[in-house]
This record gives sequence, structure tokens and C-alpha cells, in this order.
Amino acid sequence: MAAEYFVLIIGYVFGFYMSWNIGANDVANSMASAVGAKAITIRQAIFIAGILNIVGAVFIGSHVTDTIRKGIVSTDILTDPHMALIGALAALLASSLWVSFATWKSLPVSTTHSIVGAMVGFGIMAGGFSVVNWGKLGSVVLSWVVSPIFSLIIAYVMFKIIVRLILVRKAAFIHGMRLSPIFIGLAGFVVVLSFLFKTPLGNTLALSDATAVLTAAFLAAVMGFSGKWLLGRILRNEADGDVEEIFRRIQIGTSCYVALAQGANDVANAIGPLAVIYFLVKTGGVAPTIPVPVFLLMFGGVGIACGIGMAGHRVMDTLGNKITTLTNTRGFSVDFAAATTVLAASKLGLPVSTTHAAVGGVLGVGLAHGFEAVNFTIVFQIMLYWVLTVPAAALTSMVIFKILEFII
Repeated sequence: MAAEYFVLIIGYVFGFYMSWNIGANDVANSMASAVGAKAITIRQAIFIAGILNIVGAVFIGSHVTDTIRKGIVSTDILTDPHMALIGALAALLASSLWVSFATWKSLPVSTTHSIVGAMVGFGIMAGGFSVVNWGKLGSVVLSWVVSPIFSLIIAYVMFKIIVRLILVRKAAFIHGMRLSPIFIGLAGFVVVLSFLFKTPLGNTLALSDATAVLTAAFLAAVMGFSGKWLLGRILRNEADGDVEEIFRRIQIGTSCYVALAQGANDVANAIGPLAVIYFLVKTGGVAPTIPVPVFLLMFGGVGIACGIGMAGHRVMDTLGNKITTLTNTRGFSVDFAAATTVLAASKLGLPVSTTHAAVGGVLGVGLAHGFEAVNFTIVFQIMLYWVLTVPAAALTSMVIFKILEFII
């Protein structure tokens, strides 16, 4: 077998391993609030995430990837194809190992920041400290603080609004049904805007901001009233029912959005470096951006589905059960806060992580019931791993780079 095809096989193995880790950690923690609030079971979460991640990756995932994720490392170091090949392999394996370690510890970390750290490690080994864009790396560090706090505040306020308008009222179920179009519409507005602003599908449509907002508002109104009609059909025998049942149904919808969006966005973390290796082996050269074949997107989607199915329960348990007690109204507040935070930050150009936003949201609804309702020991453990993610992935990538440089 020719040496380049042996390298390509190794790339496939590392790429699948990274996809598996995205499913086991990143996707799992994004669906944890729905599982923790018992809107869906772990088995249903695995099914939803498995199918919709593949659909998101293949149909609305990016078909072009940046050679160096997020522009944190200069593309000048890619002039040597052999160096780029070793760097892509080292980055994939280093980021995968760190996320695997965090998953084994049942702690949610950002796979995006892990691959960024691994790329920084490769960049330093290949071209020195000058090739790293320290300003952009600083914005990653800033996101560790900004996104959880922003999400915490939104989740806290949203849950307090639900309490004030619905939960403390007599006949809370009737009030919940009456106001359901507003909450469904709000969630729908954020979801539609996220697809229009954040996904490759939105980039293809290329709507102006004003048109996107008007489109989202119109579709949100349709979703709100259609959702109320559906809830009326589903819960028609529960005139004096539990208001949590209303929000349980809404959360199922938000969980589907999370799975679809992550398939579209996060698959690039695994498939980006693999696409670089594939492109190098096939053409012998590399460019700042390269095409990603559909079969590679599907390959990444299947890896994500396997990861959440085999190990997703560990992180789901931490986020859904160990920080604070989640109900469906709290879970809805967490989902809404996380989606709004990621949407707002992406418009501001901040590289925030869904993981950090989700943890901030869970903290927010916990604090709505007082400090004693939050397990701060787990929260501090999670934050420690966030801080360690970039340097740990960078150092591991440096070591693997030197080993591969000696072998290949």
C-alpha cells in the first residue's frame, strides 16, 4: 500500500474518533437539559441526536472548511504540505484525547476550543509563537466568561417570567396554554434566526439582517399559534393538568433544533482536519479553504451519532442532574438562554461554545431558587476543565506532532 493511503486511513480513524467525542461530550451536554427535565429519555435523545445530526451534517453542514479553524493560526505555515499533513493528524488526535478524558470524568468541555488549542500547539511547533493570532485566542478566553454569564442572566430572567406569569397563578395550566404561543414563538424566533445567521444554509440564502428578522418573526408567529393548536389536541383531556407538560412538548422541539444545528456546525471540528488530509493525499497541495465531500460529512455525522449513543449518558447526567434539579419550565429556560447566547455571540464575532452557554443557563435557573439549589463543587470542576482545554490540547498536540514528525 502506498504511504499516502496509509496516512489517509490513519486520518479516517482519527477523524471518526473526534466525531465520536463530539457526540459523547458536546452534543450530549446540549441535550442534557431536556433529559434532566425528563422531556425526553436518554434513549430518545440518542435517537433524535443520531438521526438529526446526520441530517444536519449532510444537508446543511458546510461543504467548505477553513484549513485552520477560526483563523487563530496563520495559514503561512501550510506552505509545506508534509507539515500540514502531520499538523492535521496531530490536531485531530490531541483534541480527541482531551475530550475523551473530559468525557471519562463526566465533565462538559468545548470540542471547538479543544481543536483550537490543538491547532495552536501545531502552529507553535511548525512556525513558532509568531504564527498564533493572540488577539483571536484572547477572544476565546473572553468567551469563557461572557457566554456563561450572559446565558445565566437570560435563563434566570426567563424562568422568573414563567414563575410570575404562570407557575404562581391559580389554574396555572390554563394560563400556560393561553401564553404558550408566546413562549413557542420566542423559541421559534431564536431557532429560525440561528439557522439564517449561523448555518451554511443561511449563508447560501444570504438574506439581509432586516429580512432575516422579519422572516423569523413571521415563522415564529406561525409556529406559536400552530404549536398552541397542537398542544390543545395533545393535552385536550388535561383541562386541570400539569403546566410542566406544556413545556415538556416545547422542549422536545428545542432538542430537535439543537441536534440539527450541531450536526450542521460542529461536524466541521472533526471533518475539517480530515478534509485537509484527504485533500493533501488526493492533490498533493493545500489551500486556505478546501471543499468537503458529502461522504465525509456523513462519515462525521455517523461518528457523532455513535459517540452520543455509547458515552453521551455520562455528560448528560452531570449537566442534567448534578448541578441543580431541572423541571421542564427550567429546561425550557436553559435551552432558550443557550440558543439566544450563541446566536447573539456569533453575530458579534465571539467564538462562544454551546457547552458554556448551556452550563450558564443551568446555573441561572438553579440560582433562581437560591445559592443552596446549586452544586458549586461540580460548577468549579467544570470551569477548571474549560480553562485547561486550550493549553492541554495545545501541549498534547505538540508532543504528538514531534512523534509523527519522527515517524512520517
